[in-house]
Amino acid sequence: MNCFFCGRKIEVLERVGFRDSCPECDRPLHVCRNCEFYDPASNNQCCETMADRVVDKERQNFCDYFAPASRGASATGTSAKAAAAQKLEKLFKKK
Repeated sequence: MNCFFCGRKIEVLERVGFRDSCPECDRPLHVCRNCEFYDPASNNQCCETMADRVVDKERQNFCDYFAPASRGASATGTSAKAAAAQKLEKLFKKK
């Protein structure tokens, strides 16, 4: 999986622990944004119907349904934000 914040590739051997953090940016790894079930378009932004609601998707949580996401960081991480910022800057750039 990739860290949702910095995009660093994290090799998951067994499971992601509740207190595990990214070695690059020190953000928690057991968060909704790193989960396979995270979907901004779904109800409560989660595809798992049995999971409890988590308000802050970037904070450590104790969800039992957590599964490391197989998608890349560009799907949810800061690289998408950076690309959007570059497009906006290019659009409103003074000539």
